[in-house]
Amino acid sequence: MLRNVVCFLIMLVVSTSCKKTDDVFFIETPPHFPELPIPTDNPPTLAKIALGKALFFDNRLSLDSTLNCSSCHLPKYAFSDTLAVSKGVHGALGKRNAPSLVNSGFGSLFNKDGGVIKLDIFSMLPIEDELEMHLPIRKLVTRLSTDKALQSQAQVAFNQDLNPYVITRALSSYVRTLISEGGKYDRFLHGEESLSAAEERGRILFFSAETNCSSCHAGALFTNHEFESNGTKDEYKDQGRKLVTGKESDRGKFKIPSLRNVELTAPYMHDGSFNTLESVLDHYSKGGSKHPNKSALIRPLDLSARDKEDIKAFLKTLTDEKLVY
Repeated sequence: MLRNVVCFLIMLVVSTSCKKTDDVFFIETPPHFPELPIPTDNPPTLAKIALGKALFFDNRLSLDSTLNCSSCHLPKYAFSDTLAVSKGVHGALGKRNAPSLVNSGFGSLFNKDGGVIKLDIFSMLPIEDELEMHLPIRKLVTRLSTDKALQSQAQVAFNQDLNPYVITRALSSYVRTLISEGGKYDRFLHGEESLSAAEERGRILFFSAETNCSSCHAGALFTNHEFESNGTKDEYKDQGRKLVTGKESDRGKFKIPSLRNVELTAPYMHDGSFNTLESVLDHYSKGGSKHPNKSALIRPLDLSARDKEDIKAFLKTLTDEKLVY
């Protein structure tokens, strides 16, 4: 299940994922997950997370007060969007597909090109981007400064008034709590449930040398956090990782996403160009484009119809069946 701020904010549900010590809350990760990185200068507290959640769902974060973070990161879709590219203020269209925010606290580089090195400052991008919320953060501070309730929360959480530091660190504190497990695959790992015949065949194929799916979608999070080109284009309009490194060898490379909750996060790829899991599996079965930077792991797999159905069945076992926020 998604272990998050419900236990921090309302205390209606007793949860072992939250433990209090001197006002610092340790977010307990599932036993088969890696350790959650917590910055020493922004440890999570009840007050920070409460403020971050309030901001996450506040339309005042956008220029025309019509959008908030959840407009593009919808909780019931694992905090992803249902559009190829999200709509910003005044109907502006973004350039990339909005990723799921679930389990993003485990990453080290953010944005699809890895151009942001800290989760604590990531929220500045969508807030200020003219294709997204289009509001300079200092103007946001001015807008929110008359809200006595938010100012009071900021003082409790950070011992200072609302400012860019408080806003970004509160938002990242909330996002770190969005930890998702709770799928059938997790219960299988814990010996609590068996997979169906199709799911088991799909699991074997997924982790096999024949497909190499798990080379990129590795570990409990189903990502190795690296950047690769999977050959979706012969030519990439979006230069991807090259925008950050300047290297031609990084053109068309994007951050490898987690496959957790992949059933909920369509459309797929950096530009949302694949609408279904079936089209994704067709792409990998055919081996992708001839782009020079395409990963050597992407090659024709010649998957049968049953292979595709089996892999899809396995991928659906990664869906958190108790998503809450």
